[in-house]
Amino acid sequence: MWRKRENTAKGLAAGLIGGLFAAWVMNQFQAGMSKLKESRSPRESESEQSGRERSQSRQGQRSAEASGEERANVKAAVLVAENVLHSEVPPERKQAAGEAVHYAFGGAVGAVYGMAVEKSAIARAGLGSAFGGVLWLFADEIGVPAMRLSRPPQEYSAEVHASALAAHLVYGVTAELVRRGLRSGWLAD
Repeated sequence: MWRKRENTAKGLAAGLIGGLFAAWVMNQFQAGMSKLKESRSPRESESEQSGRERSQSRQGQRSAEASGEERANVKAAVLVAENVLHSEVPPERKQAAGEAVHYAFGGAVGAVYGMAVEKSAIARAGLGSAFGGVLWLFADEIGVPAMRLSRPPQEYSAEVHASALAAHLVYGVTAELVRRGLRSGWLAD
């Protein structure tokens, strides 16, 4: 069976681009799901939704609790600014800093994925959906709560978990499709 030549640098580049684009598509998917949910249950008031459901449906991020707590990506940006850059994020720039964290993480994880696919075809199982599912489990369900950027997973509804999983599956498939397109086109061997 014929196998493409392995090229880790091209895999990294294709994965990085795929991850960045997939992060954008993931945001669009979550915004669309939010609009769909709002159109299906217009009688539910905002105060009846849990903080995370409101966050997931509106922002596409694990975020603002009912108490006004900031989104997880914004909290991460603030932590990086304080602990790495030794500076503060001005309030008017927090949302932009949070988006930068989202895209930086999406691109970095995509780059690792792109390199992994160069080493093993199993990494792209399910057209990238396995990657998206694993990312959801380890980042969203374990990592974010462990870093105290959200409440523990058991405090959220099954609907919220399913929505987050779906968004990560969209991310994984999109990252794979873009990576595959780049590796067979512009970044081909």
